[in-house]
Amino acid sequence: MGINLSIKNAPESVVQCLKRRAVRHHRSLQGEMIAILETVAREDALLEPAGVISEVERLGLNTPAESAAMIREDRYAS
Repeated sequence: MGINLSIKNAPESVVQCLKRRAVRHHRSLQGEMIAILETVAREDALLEPAGVISEVERLGLNTPAESAAMIREDRYAS
């Protein structure tokens, strides 16, 4: 069972952006906010050493050069 969260005093401009984003992703506002929270939580977990190792294994990386290339690609995509 999930936990209920509440966000108070959210700026109207942020709420409108979230609503537009939810529509683009075919989600409710609540669904969009959960998706955003899940993404941020996963990204944060990847910063932990165990997360880095897990991601390297998931991607099947074998050499430092492969890892470096992916880091560069990610860095310049932002």
